[in-house]
Amino acid sequence: MAYTGKEISKFIKGIEEGQIQPAGIDLKLDKVFKFLNSGFLGKNERILPDFEEVTPINNIYLLNKGGYKIRFYDAVEIPKDAIGVCFPRSSLLRMGASIICALWDPGYVGRGEALLNVINDNGIKIERYARIAQITFIKLKNEPDKTYNGIYNNENL
Repeated sequence: MAYTGKEISKFIKGIEEGQIQPAGIDLKLDKVFKFLNSGFLGKNERILPDFEEVTPINNIYLLNKGGYKIRFYDAVEIPKDAIGVCFPRSSLLRMGASIICALWDPGYVGRGEALLNVINDNGIKIERYARIAQITFIKLKNEPDKTYNGIYNNENL
């Protein structure tokens, strides 16, 4: 069972009425980052790549074809009986770009991050704080034995 947008709005701080959708909440873009080198993911080790913030011009990000790390503006709190799933807004897809998100575990709190993949050969322009993705919550059949307590909890707050 999925939460309605109105129900989800209780778990996202400071949202505007226009962000509330029937089955989710539109998340706004806060910052964009360019990857500077490679990372590594092993069985027992994780090395994240370095990155630098892309500077918007008059609050507009001019993004060439390629992959970018993005940070959402909205602080989300996933309830202990749900998971969060994030999708790109259809307008972004129609521009030739997409967002890839990981699953948001029960108990996660923070301003999440995602991968923005620009495939349009001409690049795209996105205004800072534009609604870029939509998050929805799926109610779990049973509450989990534990909630998220990993290194990304309370990120970017």
